[in-house]
Amino acid sequence: MNRRKTLRVEISQPQGRLDKFLQKQFPDTSRGAFQRFIQDGDVRVDGKKVKTTHHPRAGEEIIITWPEPEPAEAQPENIPLEVLYEDDRLLVINKLAGLVVHPAAGHARGTLVNALLHHCAGQLSGVGGVARPGIVHRLDKDTSGCLVVAKDDSAHHALSAQFANRKTTKIYQALVCGQPRKERLTVKVPIARHPVHRKKMAIVERGRDSHTDFRMLEALRDSALMEAALHTGRTHQIRVHLQHLGCPLVGDPVYGGRPARQFAQSTGYEAPRQMLHAAALGFTHPLSGKKMEVNAPLPADFVDAVNFLKSR
Repeated sequence: MNRRKTLRVEISQPQGRLDKFLQKQFPDTSRGAFQRFIQDGDVRVDGKKVKTTHHPRAGEEIIITWPEPEPAEAQPENIPLEVLYEDDRLLVINKLAGLVVHPAAGHARGTLVNALLHHCAGQLSGVGGVARPGIVHRLDKDTSGCLVVAKDDSAHHALSAQFANRKTTKIYQALVCGQPRKERLTVKVPIARHPVHRKKMAIVERGRDSHTDFRMLEALRDSALMEAALHTGRTHQIRVHLQHLGCPLVGDPVYGGRPARQFAQSTGYEAPRQMLHAAALGFTHPLSGKKMEVNAPLPADFVDAVNFLKSR
């Protein structure tokens, strides 16, 4: 049964937010949890759904419904997948933009793992634990393209070793703001967590080494279509490297900065997401030893963006 709590606001909070107000009333529940409850409609003010920024007013009745705890193990869900290659040891999928790879806070359902559990009928490696079965590597939520999944533990270990030892080939296509100064560029810089903005990565002197080779495929209107070959796999690596080059990803809300604002103003293009696509993935098959390369075609939103920026 869901737990329900009702309280009445005694003193107006003209400068306060509802999420902060509730966290003070219930200190054992995090503010982030209350933000999710409010967004999901589990918190109602006078029977209505409101925003987290709502200012509590004297006399309002607030009803909080704590949802049932989520099961520790991800559950199978019938979510369509575009499978590029599959055998009894592994599969490679073309991940859609917007699809979260594995369950996490705020994303307990509707993830790639939920889809894989249904597609593979539970035949996935257990190395990643109950929350990440089969997941050898990951892509950002808004990045589309090739992602390999292991069906058993031996395949998982073999593939993980190839990623760790830089024996895989990872080719991305990126739509960037502005145009690079050269057709071919290499970026080798140390990357670490940003010293102030902890959700961002940055070039930091004592960070871990990172290496990307870039090649311009096509010059577009105040932008370019580029290919990025990854030699390391740091968090947000391509995004940080493109920011370093002064040509951030189109649609990147974190690393775009001034070039992104100038691009939007000059072209009038509004990106639906960060325009990054994992176009090709190469690896050695863990059972046969065969060299494999799997390619993912550009998704429709990416093609539409390129066509829009070709027009003069």
